[in-house]
Amino acid sequence: MLPLGGERQSWPVRGGFDMPKSFVVLFVSALLMTSALAAVAMEKPAPKPQTMCPVSGEPIDTSVHVDYQGQRIHFCCPKCPPAFRKDPETYFAKFEKEGVQLENIQTTCPVSGEKLGEGDMGEPVTISYKGRTVKFCCNKCVKKFEADPAKYLAKLPGEQPATK
Repeated sequence: MLPLGGERQSWPVRGGFDMPKSFVVLFVSALLMTSALAAVAMEKPAPKPQTMCPVSGEPIDTSVHVDYQGQRIHFCCPKCPPAFRKDPETYFAKFEKEGVQLENIQTTCPVSGEKLGEGDMGEPVTISYKGRTVKFCCNKCVKKFEADPAKYLAKLPGEQPATK
């Protein structure tokens, strides 16, 4: 079927090859759909709760835990927290690699100091940072955090790295 003018709409091309605009639109649409599906397929799996001790690999005992930089880390027994404290970054990297989401104990934004989930800010903005879940009052605070993470991790509740 031809448009009202009686002529087929096509791209002006040199060399005699005439490609209808509808074919180009269809091809580009298919390409975009394929890209979108590939992006969805590459997303990380949903985070899972901590069920195993990061030190021993044994099931956790929820009564044995350490609160560290806004995260509650559970262990299997009282012997494991000292090993975690010696090198917490190794264990946070392990949590991140395994997709484990730790229990977050924050009540305030580490940037603004505002209480989370109160006032007109609505639900907190949550990001993952090197095995940690960090909550903020707004996206503006996330940007400030990303500029200097160490400064704001130090404001999170719980233990902090030992100063050397």
